[in-house]
Amino acid sequence: MKQKELFKLLDGIQEQGEGTVQSERILFIDGLNLFFRNFAVMNMVNPDGVHIGGLGGFFRSLGAMIRQIDPTQVYVVFDGAGSANNRKNIMPSYKSGRDLQRITNWDAFDDKQDEDDSKVDQMVRVIQYLKTLPVKTISIDKVEADDIIAYLCNKVINDPKDKAFIVSSDKDFIQLVNDNVIVYRPMEKEYYTKQTVIDKYKMSPKNFILHKTLLGDNSDKIKGIKGLGEKGLYKKFPELMERDMNLEDIFTICESKLKDHVVYARVLQNMDEMEKNYKIMDLDNPMISKKEEEYLDKLVSSDIPPYLPEQFVAFYNQDKLGGMIRNVEFWVKDLFEKLVIKK
Repeated sequence: MKQKELFKLLDGIQEQGEGTVQSERILFIDGLNLFFRNFAVMNMVNPDGVHIGGLGGFFRSLGAMIRQIDPTQVYVVFDGAGSANNRKNIMPSYKSGRDLQRITNWDAFDDKQDEDDSKVDQMVRVIQYLKTLPVKTISIDKVEADDIIAYLCNKVINDPKDKAFIVSSDKDFIQLVNDNVIVYRPMEKEYYTKQTVIDKYKMSPKNFILHKTLLGDNSDKIKGIKGLGEKGLYKKFPELMERDMNLEDIFTICESKLKDHVVYARVLQNMDEMEKNYKIMDLDNPMISKKEEEYLDKLVSSDIPPYLPEQFVAFYNQDKLGGMIRNVEFWVKDLFEKLVIKK
């Protein structure tokens, strides 16, 4: 779904007339995903030679999404410390090797350690800036942002006309798409609705987790079935395009077609691995404890944080971000003041 189509959708869910209640549009930002994407592509330094691409790019992107979606609420969610541990306990190779190489090749950094230090410095600053804005910033130790966002999507939708928008390049979120949940993938600049997923993957969003379970995910070091690619998946498992299924259904199909192709045998030989893949990527059952659920429930019903635009501008000037955001005083007022009014 392109931007023009999104505007039509938004127009369609806004109730008109006096005495009506405007539907909720909740924006969820996958914080680290947005930060690292900007850090990796924006080679910008301030007058002191300090890299500012991650910091400035983060807020430019956040502002662009707020301007497009015009949300009533905004949540920025970050992975907590040790967030991958729960999944590493299931699959030790999960997300392994991610920190071994640089993600940029610019002269702004002397080496990988210098780059890592800059990432940390800019991330700390992102959090400080966010605390001046009327958005809810969330991070829970040992919990991934995926799990928090998946849980909250079910908590914040209270009316059929409410919409939740998830901004992330992580494909795991596609399985959450439904009539009320839309995923925006920044690299593609496209909104994924139910119909978008069906058009692109020939299956419902609910089946997308099976797509990833069988094919794997190189970015997370999750192995799929050897010899099975996307075209082969559609040919060997046409049922994925016909009805909603679960992993047991896949195993049943493989048992019935065991002699037809070696792929079916490989799936059955790797049932334990497939079950691990599924569990790791299953956002319908996020890895969140009861205590963490209670914390998030309270956060949803809590007041939005104080809105401190002058402090945001002061930070911006201290960091000498210059033209990263044009007319920052107007920008922060134009985009964020209405979030206070809406609440």
